[in-house]
Amino acid sequence: MVFPAETEERVKRRALNICQDHFRKVMEITRKVPQLVDDFVKGNRASVKLLHTEIRKAEEEVDIARREVAQELAEIGAILMSREDFLRFTSLASEIADFCEGIAFRLLEITERGYKVPSDVKKGLRKLSEAMFETVSKLRETTMTLSYGSAKASEKAREVEVAERVVDDLYRELEVKVLNSQIEIPALLLLRDVLQLMEDVADKAEDASDAARILAFTI
Repeated sequence: MVFPAETEERVKRRALNICQDHFRKVMEITRKVPQLVDDFVKGNRASVKLLHTEIRKAEEEVDIARREVAQELAEIGAILMSREDFLRFTSLASEIADFCEGIAFRLLEITERGYKVPSDVKKGLRKLSEAMFETVSKLRETTMTLSYGSAKASEKAREVEVAERVVDDLYRELEVKVLNSQIEIPALLLLRDVLQLMEDVADKAEDASDAARILAFTI
């Protein structure tokens, strides 16, 4: 069956809009992580607990939104040849939300149990969380350029790659610092998980930017 060109364009815009709405929810979760880290550094237990609750609830909403995207794309059907690319992008973005919830949970555990973390490690953690957020922010800019052509999207996707490398460097430096510190073993293990999850967020943002770059060629 042949569909009118305008119909195909309309479903592409619909698919792009629902994916961007989903990503906005992911972005809101990611934005809360540096806030939580800042409160963790300051020892603000109540705020860490509150932000963890907010992130956990928001992560559940992202999961619901992901399923809604999948349902919408299924309803659009075969007219949208690139629906698998939309699904891939949404799936990668959802993993970012999952990682953020994991970060929040572990920092809450360290706070609740009263483990001592050296100030230089806290300072590094703050820098890493900010760099992680910057990477996802660059991914958001990439998603906002998808309807402006592949050249613009590719340019923004390269900015994601640059930001991811900054995260990678900070992660390696801080991991060595944590391992050389006198932190209690349970706290050390939790902190290493936090660092790894922050790097995972940046890595997943880079993967999602690659998926967005592919999408740009089909929109």
